[in-house]
Amino acid sequence: MKCNTNQQKTTVNVALTGLMGALVLVGTYLNVPIPVLGDKTMIGLGNVFCILSGLLLGPVYGGAAAGIGSFIFDLIGGWASSAPFTLVFKFMMAFVCGTIAWGGDRSAKKLSRLILAAVAGSLSYCALYLGYSYVKELLIGSAVQVVNIKIATKAAATLTNAVIADVVAVPLFLTIRKALDRNHVGGKLQE
Repeated sequence: MKCNTNQQKTTVNVALTGLMGALVLVGTYLNVPIPVLGDKTMIGLGNVFCILSGLLLGPVYGGAAAGIGSFIFDLIGGWASSAPFTLVFKFMMAFVCGTIAWGGDRSAKKLSRLILAAVAGSLSYCALYLGYSYVKELLIGSAVQVVNIKIATKAAATLTNAVIADVVAVPLFLTIRKALDRNHVGGKLQE
């Protein structure tokens, strides 16, 4: 569903961005919290919808949906101090995914390109989140050994989320795209 700049298409794109942002928010609530030495992380379904946003809506609208939905979750879900970082990191996740998936020629319809887009988006988020967590822990004065244990635990959860997101979002995208094409909706949104 390529985004367009004419007024009618912009309205549709903003509505779809809101819908996907809501799905990101709800998906993030479907989680298993993991305590990490006085901190916390989680394994959940939010990243599935972040990647799906990038695949469906492209880099900008998909990034906005992923960032805003995750930001709202952080604000109301007990993670408010990290909400601004989450906004940027989840935006970047969907932006990277959407940029690769929507880039260039017709190869965007190839499964290999979709998988590459999803994996690159997920790994970009992993790098941003783990880098932020590492620096934050060092800045608050945690011992290096404690920081390493926390980061190892967060890395395991974050990589698990990445695998779940990529394994679920790509087939889900293909199913949605097929349904849209069959009902002649996808082409109208791309013009």
